[in-house]
Amino acid sequence: MAFELTTYQAYDFANRRHIGPSPAEMADMLKLIGFDSLDDLIDATVPPAIRQKEALDWGGPGLSERDALFHMKEVASKNKVLTSLIGQGYSGTTTPAPILRNILENPAWYTAYTPYQPEISQGRLEALLNFQTMVSDLTGLDIANASLLDESTAAAEAMTMAKRAAKSKSNIFFVDENCHPQNIAVIETRAEPLGIEVVVGNPEDLDPATVFGAIFQYPGTYGHVRDFTEIIGKLHENKALAVVAADPLALALLKSPGEMGADIAVGSTQRFGVPMGFGGPHAAYMSCKDALKRSMPGRIIGVSVDSRGKKAYRLALQTREQHIRREKANSNVCTAQALLAVIASMYAVYHGPDGIKAIAQSVHRKTSRMATGLESMGFKVEPAVFFDTITVEVGALQGVVMDAAVANGINLRKIGESRVGISLDEQTRPATIEAVWRAFGGNMTDDSEANRDYRLPQHALRESDYLTHPIFHMNRAEAEITRYMRRLADRDLALDRSMIPLGSCTMKLNATIEMIPVTWPEFSDLHPFVPADQAVGYHEMIDDLNDKLCQITGYDAISQQPNSGAQGEYAGLLTIRNYHSARGDSHRDICLIPTSAHGTNPASAQMVGYKVVPVKSDEQGNIDLVDFREKAEQHSDSLAACMITYPSTHGVFEETVQEVCQITHDHGGQVYIDGANMNAMVGLAQPGMIGGDVSHLNLHKTFCIPHGGGGPGMGPIGVKAHLEPYLPGHPQYGTTVGPVSAAPFGSPSILPVSWAYVLLMGGSGLTQATKVAILNANYIAERLKDAYEILYTSDTGRVAHECILDTRPLADSGGVTVEDIAKRLVDSGFHAPTMSWPVAGTLMVEPTESEPKAELDRFCDAMLSIRAEAQDIIDGKIDAENNPLKNAPHTVADLVGEWNRPYSREQACYPAGSLDVDKYWSPVNRVDNAYGDRNLVCTCPPMSDYAEAAE
Repeated sequence: MAFELTTYQAYDFANRRHIGPSPAEMADMLKLIGFDSLDDLIDATVPPAIRQKEALDWGGPGLSERDALFHMKEVASKNKVLTSLIGQGYSGTTTPAPILRNILENPAWYTAYTPYQPEISQGRLEALLNFQTMVSDLTGLDIANASLLDESTAAAEAMTMAKRAAKSKSNIFFVDENCHPQNIAVIETRAEPLGIEVVVGNPEDLDPATVFGAIFQYPGTYGHVRDFTEIIGKLHENKALAVVAADPLALALLKSPGEMGADIAVGSTQRFGVPMGFGGPHAAYMSCKDALKRSMPGRIIGVSVDSRGKKAYRLALQTREQHIRREKANSNVCTAQALLAVIASMYAVYHGPDGIKAIAQSVHRKTSRMATGLESMGFKVEPAVFFDTITVEVGALQGVVMDAAVANGINLRKIGESRVGISLDEQTRPATIEAVWRAFGGNMTDDSEANRDYRLPQHALRESDYLTHPIFHMNRAEAEITRYMRRLADRDLALDRSMIPLGSCTMKLNATIEMIPVTWPEFSDLHPFVPADQAVGYHEMIDDLNDKLCQITGYDAISQQPNSGAQGEYAGLLTIRNYHSARGDSHRDICLIPTSAHGTNPASAQMVGYKVVPVKSDEQGNIDLVDFREKAEQHSDSLAACMITYPSTHGVFEETVQEVCQITHDHGGQVYIDGANMNAMVGLAQPGMIGGDVSHLNLHKTFCIPHGGGGPGMGPIGVKAHLEPYLPGHPQYGTTVGPVSAAPFGSPSILPVSWAYVLLMGGSGLTQATKVAILNANYIAERLKDAYEILYTSDTGRVAHECILDTRPLADSGGVTVEDIAKRLVDSGFHAPTMSWPVAGTLMVEPTESEPKAELDRFCDAMLSIRAEAQDIIDGKIDAENNPLKNAPHTVADLVGEWNRPYSREQACYPAGSLDVDKYWSPVNRVDNAYGDRNLVCTCPPMSDYAEAAE
């Protein structure tokens, strides 16, 4: 018999990884909707006026996995991985292997969503509570949040927090000149639009009576360890607040900020097991005194109880956040760094207080030996008191020393024209110290036993305990911590278990192949401030990704600096503001924002000093064009920008989008188009071609970077050419425009994920993904339209990539709330769609292209079953208060013991859509949110609570 060659179609090879439905399934779905082809559906959904004219094409089909990895490895190998002792807030660290394998590389952790649904997030929430406890203990302050984006943005947030909370009438914020340069730069960027005057100077010259707050670096960027107790006391006497930016590893040895009287502490937990990654992502922290907790930005994990009185975790104090308070929010913070905070917390669990202290002592002793050796060679070493960083005066030899260090495989820090900085870390070995000595002209052997001196005086040492909770005193056996991480993961529901149909959040596949390069040393082990010739591969990757994103969006330039979607909004508006200022239009400060916009939009506008003018929506959910035009005309002389989302927040391609853009331009404003819904546009329409001047892109949505349980994220911005000169800059590159993030490229070590995605898919694959995302949403809408009203559709009856289900009639007629439906979905093994946004009492569903037809049908079956249960309540067939919806979610505990409910245990625990064999069990019943805020606990509860929970 002749041997027949089987061809593997490019479509199958490049796209089936990301595109869930098979061609046969698509045909069935299209038949149900009433279309003969996918292109016919797209033609009926996307307005012809906005369709892009040229197909996406980067010279061929998507790459195979093998070819993509080969190409990426070739580019990565152009990076030079030296030992970086540059410091400046970034240190070498070792990620314990169990944490690397079981968290960083585990989809159960990196594919989860933000824990807004607490019942299915208990594992993540416990790990983040551990993080808060760790931070609170080390800083000596009462309460901590669950992480911020990076140390520099945390420092800027602390400044604005101090401004809100201080009783001083001053408008001046003092910044210690010993702060890291990127911290100073980001603080200055944040302060200018808000009218805050920043004064940078020596703390000894600070006049406390003239400021509302001050920030001090501890230890300082050049190594100084100072006790700020006295100056903090004087600040308090003048009703000002004190912020300390502290290295958490140093706090294992040094007096804590809380013991010095600090009101707020910020910093980075990068050196707690998180690779440098050319600048991120890393989990920043913030802690504060209890009295300031309602002014603190970011997420806070609290302890509450469920409906059975069992301990349960949840997000606490949410009423101060952007999704509720909008332009009056404490911050626009939306994405945190949850995955990295989990890693840092597990690092503390893994090592315990004794291990953390031993690492700190080892780092300090190594630095002391380094200093002693340099002093013996005749060099002047400063300061006299240090933790891990020293500054060496080398005069005209600076260039020689720096070059010799590189020749020995070491990067040092250039300071001014005559000094060199050296910062050691837990990875520093005797050979590293000897290589540095050689760079300075010495030829000595490092003997760790011969010199065990401390350069820290007794009064600087910490005397208080930390990490006292039993969770940080686990048996050090790997078996125990591995099982602990597994237990926490099993309590959560992430994309590796089921579809997460969150509207506006685009929870799509984070393909394994795309995650692999993230942990390559060539990407993970670079310091963000290495010489340019050591990061050639990074720059090549970023440039290629930017070129492809420009093609996709129709913009002319991309900045990768914003490291979250909300940060992208802020950076985009700041770019617009810089543009107006350069043109002499600084008076333009009005921003038009639809009432349906995400809460980060008005919060971001407020951060750049803009006044928000809301615009109405019409009965179809579209921007009310009459109201928009009237307000644009009313504020014509002062219109700075409008912020719109496209497709609309209501899940529809609005026909009037070009007119909205034109009206804005006619009145001198710039158009910001939110990129949250870009998954409906890639390959079909370009925001930069329909009138947008700037957009942010959620790489953690459309471009496959995972959400990580609430971060990391990346929110780069694309701009038209006239805005390019005003994009965020960075002191590392000597630019005049200030930065918005600590590192020049935000969180670059996760960019390989998006780069791999666009390489694997190719232009045609990305376009096909968009089409299938629209197909999947319309399929769900069609299947559910007789049970739930589809709130908004286009004139052709179509939705974009998401649809809104109106559940309000069930509340009106049967008392069944949108929360009841959300919790009942947990029994079927689903994360709920987006609740009550943009319309209260509704569910916004976005299935993405990643979900196969079987999963879509399972979700629809669950929703139809819930509708039938609601009808039984409406018809009086079942009690209005004691029913499967009101009692959801059900746990294993509901299978045993007394049962006094008017429905069966089987109906309770195995509703339609649930899987018999692979049933997901919520670890807790419905969480009592009000109880958690009334009884606020934001650090680890006593172990007796854990024992009770295990019974």
